[in-house]
Amino acid sequence: MDSIEIFQIDAFTDKVFHGNPAAICLLNDWLNDELLQAIAFENNLSETAFVIENADGYQIRWFTPKGEINLCGHATLAAGFLLFELMQIPTDTVHFSSLSGSLYVHKKDDLLTLNFPRLNCEEMSMQMLANIIDKPILGAYASDLDYLVLLANEKQVVDAQIDLQGLLKLPKRGLIITARGSESDFYSRCFYLKHNIAEDPVTGSAHCVLAPFWSKRLNKTKLHAIQGSIRRGDVFCEVHEDRVHISGYCKWYSKGSLFI
Repeated sequence: MDSIEIFQIDAFTDKVFHGNPAAICLLNDWLNDELLQAIAFENNLSETAFVIENADGYQIRWFTPKGEINLCGHATLAAGFLLFELMQIPTDTVHFSSLSGSLYVHKKDDLLTLNFPRLNCEEMSMQMLANIIDKPILGAYASDLDYLVLLANEKQVVDAQIDLQGLLKLPKRGLIITARGSESDFYSRCFYLKHNIAEDPVTGSAHCVLAPFWSKRLNKTKLHAIQGSIRRGDVFCEVHEDRVHISGYCKWYSKGSLFI
């Protein structure tokens, strides 16, 4: 029987039971994909990240309970936090190779920063999404990953009810709803039923498109975002020409072992 170290970290928060929980498994060798998927299904969190050291730093893969995905922000932030806590990292940056290319987590004091690719969006017809959400839509947009819907205010985002089964029939990964924030530059919620995630507490990768979207509307490059209706997370964004720096804090929740 083999033992695998597993850790659960709450990402994008400085308080336990907030932000988005991620499981991180540190491996010596890659397990087969079926076993990786079984572990993620058993954990039943938005994402389980599997990390292995390589010649350039670390390789990372992310699995939802329903399948492997190409990009995940909160689990990458959590993995970076874990490596800084456990390993003698000689610099203030951890490099991950991934299905989305090279990703970096930078640490300054307790704040961790993801260096992720910038995603832009294009305006689309609101008709496709009009029956998905029970609030008036001010604008509808599509990125490479998701649909983005602009609502009138934060309360409408908080109160919005989503037709998840209707969303499931649409081709993109999921739905982001957003508005100006009362305590932040913008507020959002995210829904990814295709990955067995009805509502994701805090979605780092969604801010690859949210930050540029709001940067253009607010004419500022540094933004504070809040996501989540039940578990709140705080995300600090800085928009660059082709990258988005996505920052937040992490908190330990648990550590233990899997016996496979």
